[in-house]
Order: sequence, then structure tokens, then C-alpha cells
Amino acid sequence: MHDLLVIGGGINGVGIARDAAGRGLKVVLCEKDDLAAHTSSASTKLIHGGLRYLEQYDFALVRKALIEREILLRAAPHIIWPMRFVLPYDKDLRPAWLIRLGLFLYDHLGGRKMLPPTKTLRRGKTDRLDPLKAEFRLAFEYSDCWVEDARLVVLNAVDAQTRGADIRTRTACTGLVRHADHWEATLKGPDGERTVMARAVVNAAGGWVDAVLGLAEPGRTQKHLRLVKGSHIIVPRWHEGDHAYFFQNGDGRIMFAIPYERGEFTLIGTTDVPFEADKDNVVISQDEIDYLCAGASEYYKRAITPADVVATYSGVRPLYDDRAANASKVTRDYVLNCDRTGGAPVLSVFGGKITTFRELAEHALKELAGDFPGMGPAWTRDASLPGGDIPRADFEDFLTGLAQRYDWMAPDLLRRLARAYGTRVPEVLGDATDVSGLGHDFGAGLYAAEVAYLIANEFAVTAEDVLWRRSKMRLHLTAAQQEALAAWMEQNGQDRGATGAT
Repeated sequence: MHDLLVIGGGINGVGIARDAAGRGLKVVLCEKDDLAAHTSSASTKLIHGGLRYLEQYDFALVRKALIEREILLRAAPHIIWPMRFVLPYDKDLRPAWLIRLGLFLYDHLGGRKMLPPTKTLRRGKTDRLDPLKAEFRLAFEYSDCWVEDARLVVLNAVDAQTRGADIRTRTACTGLVRHADHWEATLKGPDGERTVMARAVVNAAGGWVDAVLGLAEPGRTQKHLRLVKGSHIIVPRWHEGDHAYFFQNGDGRIMFAIPYERGEFTLIGTTDVPFEADKDNVVISQDEIDYLCAGASEYYKRAITPADVVATYSGVRPLYDDRAANASKVTRDYVLNCDRTGGAPVLSVFGGKITTFRELAEHALKELAGDFPGMGPAWTRDASLPGGDIPRADFEDFLTGLAQRYDWMAPDLLRRLARAYGTRVPEVLGDATDVSGLGHDFGAGLYAAEVAYLIANEFAVTAEDVLWRRSKMRLHLTAAQQEALAAWMEQNGQDRGATGAT
């Protein structure tokens, strides 16, 4: 008998599983696809307070997210790092005093300690405005953080497993039967069907949360979700520097232009489009590509066209339906609903931001505290994620130490590995004393040693898992190289990784 069955391997599901396992609960998590296969790998890759939510007077959400921003930066300084954002002033949109007031609140609402404050930029005194059209003579530069979103999910799952959770990927929950004091769940995975008993269910299925509730309550028709598609485009590097841009559009929306993949590309997004199609097949539309190109071109000197787009990705945000008329105004905060009608509890998670997943997990377990009186106290606030136990959260100092230890490795490769694995880099490299010890090079510095580590320790099963969610190496490998990786994984990883580490 398990204490908790968590359905859903996105950021909220793995965050809850990790927290619960660390409190001593016996946890099993099932995910019908790969970890972070949907919404949690399709974000704008930011750990942020959400500057635009200040205009909606959602101060509580912004404060909560800003507090979490620094907690997460300390917990995972390898996959989360500070980034400066340049917000050009457009006299035809929001007045300068209003922007400055909003940024003052943004600097102070969350008790900022680790990040530098906002400053004013003027053309001629900074090169930050050089890539932009001449009319943008004033800008404001503020701080937020970048995150490797899919890796954040995977590392939570790895930590949950280390603490005793049973993580089952490629495993769908196909049946739920409620009893007075437990649930009987049918899980269908690579090895067939199995029955799991659990005292409580957490429904963190994202866009499928209503479908899971339908399993728990046959005949249920009430829906709580509002699905909104967000799409991004990736273009070659469009500006120098490691800073990002925050663009205000004339329709009231905003978009970001962010250095991507070691600065070789620029990521531009996002859109907010109501979505009612197949959640397993979410793709960008031509209208969205045109919208993002046109929006960024309003600011950049050099226009971006659809022909410049080298890759795209899209995801569906499963937002709590608060009946807002405008899709971009629907609340991004989460809502928890714990139902004990007729027996054992099912706690459903609606909405939420990747930034607040840890706080959401604490809140979820507080809701279930009465069902598990022996459960341990909250613990994640001061705990590192795997690879994140870097002294003083000083990544550059840590990298300097790695470079001394692995002086035979190319600096760019070592930095990429350090960003992905942090203090676990030695586990990835094993006993290698030169590049030949890493095995076959699939291209762009992706070696067999790293792929084998991902299969054995990070639930990777397919080439897509490795190339898009454990890394973004798909942007750097040719089609032939990707096919070679897929063939190698099929031969070497077929018995590992499907439901967890070996």
C-alpha cells in the first residue's frame, strides 16, 4: 500500500512527489509519456515574478513568485542563473513613470537579495539599445532568472526517486476506484498493467486533469480548465550580449527575446491562444509565427521574418478557468481542490507557474496533512536539487575548479556539462582521463558516456528525451547524427530507463 499516487510527470507532479518522499511518505508517480513531455518543457524558460501581473494587481502572485525565485536560484545554480532584461520605453504605450513604479515594486516585493536592482539606460551611454530601432532612446534594465525547465522537472524526479519514490514514466493511469480509506488504481506501462493501492491521489495531470477526475468520478462533466497555447520561435542570434529583451506589444501583450543555447540562438515568445485541439499534438500556427516575427520586428533594427525561424515549440497551459474574457488575463496562479466525497481523498492541481512549483507542493501536502499525521515537516526551502550543492551558489567559481580537475576537456564542453549536471559532472564522466574515454561522439560534443548516464539515471528512453528535454542538442546535431543516436539508444538502452534508473 502506497501513501500517495501522483498522476502527472510535469513540474507540479514531480515537485509534490519529491516533497512527499522527503517527508517519509511512500510515493508512486506515473506519467503517460516522458517527464516534462508537455507544458513543463514548453515554457519561456524563466524563473520570474511576472512583471506584467502587476498591471493586473496580482501582487500576491508576484510576491510569492519573487520569493521563490531566490529560493530556487540557491537550490539549483547550475540550471538556474541570473539574467538581465532590457525593457525599451515606447512613448505610445505605458508611461515611463508607470514602468519605473512597477519595477520599483518588482525590486522590493520579494525581498530581493541575490540579484542586482533595476537601472535606467539611455542611448549613447550603453550598447544595450544598439540592436533596437533609433526611436528607442530610453530603457529600463531589471533582473530575473533563466531556467532549463525540463531539467528542473527531471532533477526533481531524480531527487524524489533517491528519497524512495517510485517514478514510472511511459505509464498511464487508466482506472481509479475509490474506497473508504484508499484508492485502487490501474496503471498501464511498458510491462503491461498493474494495480496500485494508495491512501490518497494527487491529480497533477496538467491538461488532462479533468480527464483524470473523470476516472475518479465516473459521469463527471464539470470542467475547471481553460487551455491556452503558448508558442515560441527560435532564430539565429539576433543581438550580442547575455541580456534579454522585454517587448511591449500594441495589443497589450508582451514578449521576450532571450539568448538561447550558449548564445548561438535567440528565443522569442510567447503567444496566448485559446486551445481546444489535440493536447498530444500541439504545434505553432503560421499566424503565431507571423505574430512573433512582427512583434519583435517592431523593436529590432533588423526585421525578423518567418524565413529566419530555425525551430519552434508549443505547449498548452492548463490554467484554472476564472472566466476572464482575455486569454492573456487568465490567472497564472494555481488552485488546489481536495475532494474527500465518498472516501479517500483526491487532490487536483489546476494552473500554476513553473516558478512556484515548490511552494505549490508544500501547499498540497499541507492540504493532505490530516490524512498523514505521521508525515514529516516541510524541508525543501533550504534543500539543493541534484547537482545544485555548489558552495555559495557560485557557479563560475565551481566551474573554475572543474576546469582544473578536467584540464583535458574543451572549455565549452565542460561548461555545458557543468550547466546540465552541476556537482554530478564526475558521475557523468566516470573514469575518463581524456576525450576518448567518453566513447562515441554523436556530434557537437554529445558523447556516449553522457547518453548512458541519462539512460541509467535520468529516465531517458528515446533520442527525443535526450535531444530535447535532457538537453537542447537537437539544435546542434544534423538529422543523420540524430538518427545515429536513436539507433545507438535502441541497441544500448532498451532495458534501461523506461520506468526509472537501474
